[in-house]
Amino acid sequence: MQIFTYSEARQKFAKVLEQADSSGKVIIRRKDGRTYSLAPEKITTSPLDIPSINAEISTGEIVDIIREGRERDRTKRFT
Repeated sequence: MQIFTYSEARQKFAKVLEQADSSGKVIIRRKDGRTYSLAPEKITTSPLDIPSINAEISTGEIVDIIREGRERDRTKRFT
């Protein structure tokens, strides 16, 4: 964890943010001795979350398509 003075943090804010990303937290110290911590927020979404699409297809149609695919796969195995 790195400590920056208020003036350093103000002048090199991009560097402060990069340091917070890499180390998890930085401290900023004011002239009067008060300190503040700066830490990146944790990502609350899953990397597996993907936006949905509007396929305009019913559940029944999806089931029929899956069944057809499975039937084709079965016939291929036995030929």
